[in-house]
Amino acid sequence: MEIIESYGLILMVMAIVFGLYMTWGIGANDVSNAMGTSVGSGAITVKQAIIIAAIFEFAGAFIAGGNVTKTIRKGIIDPSSIVNNPEILVFGMLAALLAAAIWLMVASSRGWPVSTTHSIVGAVIGFAMVGIGVDAVEWGKVSMIAASWVVSPLLGGTLAFLLMMSIRRLILNTDNPFHSAKRWGPGYIFLVGFVISLVTLFKGLKHLNIELTVGMSFVVAALFGMALAGIGWYLISRVEVDPDADRDFHFASVEKVFTPMMIFTACAMAFAHGSNDVANGIGPLAAVVSIVQSGGEVSQKAALPLWILVLGGTGIVIGLATMGYRVMKTIGSGITQLTPSRGYCATLAAAATVVLASRTGLPVSTTHIAVGAVIGVGLARGVGAIDLRVIGGIVVSWIVTLPIGGALAALIFFTLKGMFT
Repeated sequence: MEIIESYGLILMVMAIVFGLYMTWGIGANDVSNAMGTSVGSGAITVKQAIIIAAIFEFAGAFIAGGNVTKTIRKGIIDPSSIVNNPEILVFGMLAALLAAAIWLMVASSRGWPVSTTHSIVGAVIGFAMVGIGVDAVEWGKVSMIAASWVVSPLLGGTLAFLLMMSIRRLILNTDNPFHSAKRWGPGYIFLVGFVISLVTLFKGLKHLNIELTVGMSFVVAALFGMALAGIGWYLISRVEVDPDADRDFHFASVEKVFTPMMIFTACAMAFAHGSNDVANGIGPLAAVVSIVQSGGEVSQKAALPLWILVLGGTGIVIGLATMGYRVMKTIGSGITQLTPSRGYCATLAAAATVVLASRTGLPVSTTHIAVGAVIGVGLARGVGAIDLRVIGGIVVSWIVTLPIGGALAALIFFTLKGMFT
């Protein structure tokens, strides 16, 4: 308690700096995954991706992310044994933020799409093992995270593969692919609006005092999807056949129809990601602020003030703008060659899987889902269409995320403890 009283302001400032660094890492890595398919397919530019992320990531976090975040990442550790030593948890959360941020910076500089959630979870586990004790870690939850290395990409990949096959059957393999694309395009845009509405409604809007039944949620989502399909129909109707481009690539005009559709999916993916992962990334910051402001009270949940969300949104946009291009390149062109139609399938599949996970509580990672979705799209054209060497590197980076985050956090925890005590 004495340490909190004596160094409260310093600890708050450190939490804000480390939190900004962490959200910079989220922007450079996690958000780049979400935007990579859209940029890689050529549907939007990097500049447009930054603008879309700035608006929809923040909107997702604010509207669908809720106003409460679990300070102990997804119940990974039990803090009951350190209630009388709140400074231990403060040092631990600061260590977790800095450790996860450092690993995200390293991964982003190498173009590795790693999981922000797993980075912070690994870091929290590392601090808990050395700061509280091995028994404080909920190892059952850790095994569920390990399972998500398989579950996440498998779900995203399967859905993307099925979407790609539907586009092949309904559009690409028809007598007049361009006409078929204009005919089915609004339907695919309806799917985007429907799916992204459901993630918002299913996650609950209690902080906005809006609570709907499952049936009402489906009705509202369907209405929103229809409205979006109407806008999409208007945009698609303006696309004309380009005979010159079709001579170089048979489906060039068809891909032009998918370009406005990709803008919808980019916005949808940014919103879905914001609602799931942004608040998670700043959870440890909220924990430190809560403990310091309450004079040392340790709780499993803490209010998420608006200024922390704004800080998170700012860090994310800066991260995406400064280093996001490396991870975008891996997702957008490193795994398989993307076109707007392929990018559409990968992005919608990823967003839909996030919805499913939010509703069912499956332990999934947005990053792993996005990578799996891109692989699924590639597999629709055969194994030869994907770069197995790039995938191998990505999988290794996933596996080492937890132990590296843990080791870094343990080291930083001891350093902070030594400095303040």
